[in-house]
Amino acid sequence: MITRKRLAAGVCGLLAAMAVALLPTPASAGEPDTKTAPKVELTLDVSGSMRARDIDGQSRMSAAKQAFNEVLDAVPDGVQLGIRTLGADYRGEDRKTGCKDTRQLYPVGPLDRTEAKTAVATLSPTGWTPIGPALLGAAHDLKGGEGSRRIVLITDGEDTCAPLDPCQVARDIAAQGIHLTVDTLGLLPDAKTRKQLSCIAEATGGTYTSVQHTKQLRDRVHQLVERTADPVVTPVATQGAQSCAGAPKLKPGLYSDREKFAEHRWYQVDVRPGQELRASVSVAADRTVNNDYGVLLRASTEHGRELVRGAEAGDGRTDVISSGLRYPEPPADAPDGADEPPAKTVCLQVSNSFSAPPSVKTEPGMPVELAIDVVDGPSDASDAAFLGLGHGWWLLITLALTGLVAGLVWGWISRWRVSVWRTN
Repeated sequence: MITRKRLAAGVCGLLAAMAVALLPTPASAGEPDTKTAPKVELTLDVSGSMRARDIDGQSRMSAAKQAFNEVLDAVPDGVQLGIRTLGADYRGEDRKTGCKDTRQLYPVGPLDRTEAKTAVATLSPTGWTPIGPALLGAAHDLKGGEGSRRIVLITDGEDTCAPLDPCQVARDIAAQGIHLTVDTLGLLPDAKTRKQLSCIAEATGGTYTSVQHTKQLRDRVHQLVERTADPVVTPVATQGAQSCAGAPKLKPGLYSDREKFAEHRWYQVDVRPGQELRASVSVAADRTVNNDYGVLLRASTEHGRELVRGAEAGDGRTDVISSGLRYPEPPADAPDGADEPPAKTVCLQVSNSFSAPPSVKTEPGMPVELAIDVVDGPSDASDAAFLGLGHGWWLLITLALTGLVAGLVWGWISRWRVSVWRTN
C-alpha cells in the first residue's frame, strides 16, 4: 500500500513538473518576436569634410548629431536599431588604411537611447569616405531575421575609396535577394555626390534626398525609421505604352515605371458603373534637370475623349513632383441577361515636361510611381466629368447665363438712353 501511494505521488509530481515546463515564462510571453522585428542601421559619414560650418550656422557634424538625438528619442517600439560610422577613426594619409575605416558604433538590437546618444556624442570629423566598405559592413550587421531591413546612409561627399564602387556594392546587395533597402541622404551635395547616392538608392529600391537644413535631415531620417517599422507596399514594376491601345491594364495597387524627358506613357484601368477611380503619380528627378517642369495625369476614354486631368508644376525646389485625379463613373443598369453592367476602360496618360542640359544622360528614364485605387463612388456621383468641367459645371453655366442676361439688359438700357437723348 505504501509503495503504491509513493508511486502515485511520484507520477503526479512528474506530470506537474512537465506542465510547468511547457508553460511560457512571463518574460518570454512579453518579449517581442526578434525573428520578425524590423531592423535599421544609420550609417553616418564622419570624414574630415563634415567639419564644414554651412548647415544652419553650425557644422555638418553638429547638425547630424542633433538630428540623431531627436530621431533616437522617437524610434518606434520594436524596431531594432544600430549605428555604423565611416571615416571616424583614422587621421592619417595612407589611403589603404583610410579605406578600411568603418565600424559599428552601436549594435543592431533593442535600443538603449542613453547608450546610443552617448556613443554619437563621442564622434568628431576625422578621415576618409569609404562608402563601399561601410555598405558591406552594414549589410552584414543586418543579417538574420525575417523583418524588413534598411540602411540609411548619410554623407556629404562621394566615395574616396574606388575601385570598390559603392553603386556596384549596392547592386550586389540587391542581387543577394535579402530584401534590404538602402536610402541615401546627401548633405549639401554636389553633382557627383548626388549622382552616386541616387545610383546606390536606385539599385536597392530606396530613395535619395538632398538635405540643406537640420530639420530636413531630422524629419527625413525619422520618416525612414518609421517606414522600417511599418513597411510600405512594394511597387510592382510595369511598363507603360506609347498609346492607350497597347497599354497594360492595371488593377488597384502601387506600380513603378521609368519615363524619359518629355515622354508620354499610357495605362488602362477598368472602372465599373457606380465606382470611382482614384489615381496619383509621382515623378522623381534623380539627376540634374532644368528648372520649370511639370507632370500631367490625364484620364480619357478609349476614343480619346478627356474625362478629367490633374497637373502640377515645379521650379527646381524639390526632387519629386506629384499630381492626382478622381473620376466617378455614373451608375448604370445591367444589359438584359447580364448580372452586372460591363466595366468601362479608362485610359491614364502620364506626361512630364522635364528637360536637362546636354551633358545629362536620358537613359534610364526617371523613376515614376503610380498609385491606382477603385472604390465605391459617392452617392451623388454625376457624369459631369464627361464635359471636362468637373463638379463645378453648374456654377460655370450659371455664370455664363448671368453674363448673357446682364449683357442684354445693359444693351437695351443703352439703346433706350440714346433714343431719349435724340428725341430731346
